[in-house]
Amino acid sequence: MSSTKESIDSLVADFNSLEVRDRLLLLLEFSDNLPELPARYAEHPDLLERVEECQSPVYLFVEVDAEKRAQLFFSAPAEAPTTRGFAGVLHEALNGHLVEDVLAVDEDFPNLLGLTVAVSPLRLAGMRAILRRIKRQISEKTA
Repeated sequence: MSSTKESIDSLVADFNSLEVRDRLLLLLEFSDNLPELPARYAEHPDLLERVEECQSPVYLFVEVDAEKRAQLFFSAPAEAPTTRGFAGVLHEALNGHLVEDVLAVDEDFPNLLGLTVAVSPLRLAGMRAILRRIKRQISEKTA
């Protein structure tokens, strides 16, 4: 597995190598590839935390395993592909990585993807809010 920094750098490079329209298409691919919730969360949605800052309903839960790696779980509706895409990007970048590396991720990561010209500032604020929630849950679980 690559490091968190390598994962993020790769995603930033992938997005920024594309024209704006193609960046949106790549975001939609991440939306399509967001893993489904495992039964333990799908059957108990009350365990997930809603990210209120997102325009569409997105919920998340973070587990920290015995090796101090973050395991991320998201629920976002298919009819909200941008929000779902943000969750997919964060899942790709952070899932399975060491908690200290996830906690060190720059809050500006969403802006580095080159999407500021393609999506509204409010939507990007939602992605930053998802990242903050991930970090907060990790901090709470490792305190």
